[in-house]
Amino acid sequence: MKKTGPSKKRPASDQIEKRIADFNDWRDETLQRMRKLIKEADPHVIEERKWAKVTRPDGVPVWSLDGIICTGETYKSVVKLTFAKGASLKDPGKLFNSSLDGNARRAIDIKEGEKVDANAFKALVRAAIELNQAAKKPKATAKAGTKKKSTTKK
Repeated sequence: MKKTGPSKKRPASDQIEKRIADFNDWRDETLQRMRKLIKEADPHVIEERKWAKVTRPDGVPVWSLDGIICTGETYKSVVKLTFAKGASLKDPGKLFNSSLDGNARRAIDIKEGEKVDANAFKALVRAAIELNQAAKKPKATAKAGTKKKSTTKK
């Protein structure tokens, strides 16, 4: 059986724009606004479409830089932005309001008419990028010239 996947003919950013425009309602405006804030937080962020399936042939918008930052999903009553490592992020703006019980992810559910603090959101995106980059750095090794203590008795 052939897997259904996002079109390879258009870049992911074009596919995301088309998907957002398909809503033509408050969800369109909300996801577009959040997408803009993600790009403002770091212009090097990569947009992708992942996890295409029959029920969601265009996949899910994913923003990443040295690892997944967040995904953007639209539902009937909310636009959900799920941060892959959200449980490890400080959230001084108290933006996370969903998926609070998990060990890894945290999400922001945005309902119709709700506004998200732009500066707090961009700070959260930057913190997620920093966390991804820190995980990619090699682990520090013992300093040269230091000796391990012997555990054998004499």
